[in-house]
Amino acid sequence: MHHEQHVTSSEIIRDIVIGMSDGLTVPFALAAGLSGAVSSSGLVVTAGIAEIVAGSIAMGLGGFLAGRTEADHYNSELQREYNEVERVPDQEKTEVMEVFADFGLSKHLQRELADEMAKDKDKWVDFMMRYELGLEKPQPNRATKSAITIGVSYIIGGIIPLSPYFFINEAQSALYYSCGITLICLFIFGYFKSKMTGQPALSGALKVVVIGTLAAGAAFMMAKLINGK
Repeated sequence: MHHEQHVTSSEIIRDIVIGMSDGLTVPFALAAGLSGAVSSSGLVVTAGIAEIVAGSIAMGLGGFLAGRTEADHYNSELQREYNEVERVPDQEKTEVMEVFADFGLSKHLQRELADEMAKDKDKWVDFMMRYELGLEKPQPNRATKSAITIGVSYIIGGIIPLSPYFFINEAQSALYYSCGITLICLFIFGYFKSKMTGQPALSGALKVVVIGTLAAGAAFMMAKLINGK
């Protein structure tokens, strides 16, 4: 039970990271680019909200399709394993023995364990799925949960760089506050993401900040060049 909770939590964290990462960066770059081209914060807000809605749907749909693909792949391999234990049981027993051989068990014990496992077809197939193919059974409604988590995370991340434009009418003035708020959030996000993935936290946080800064700066300068300002 504890193992399954750990897997579920890891998948949720991964989805949050995916959604927040793009949610913070893409709307930030869009708002910066528009701030270099228009003076009204209202236009930035309108375009920003439209992008957040479209982006969250696209990201959520991507998460849903990835989840469905994972489930379909698992079910396809599961059916194949059931067919193989029916058609070529001796070959499947040999594969079980090979797995136990990697654990350093004796040939005699490998054979006994393989014979014992073959008495329960479901457990036999489950063993092969886990240890031969390295596949874990997907969580129920994984695709839907992934879509919702990624989509909501994208919206939350996207609102952060857009928030100053709700309160400041002049776009370039709002951009300064947006940069400050977003870069702080990118640093915090990068720090905790790196901690969770076992990477150096400080350098990971700085990398995320640099990526966000480059994206926003490039968008802002391109808008300035196009408008000749």
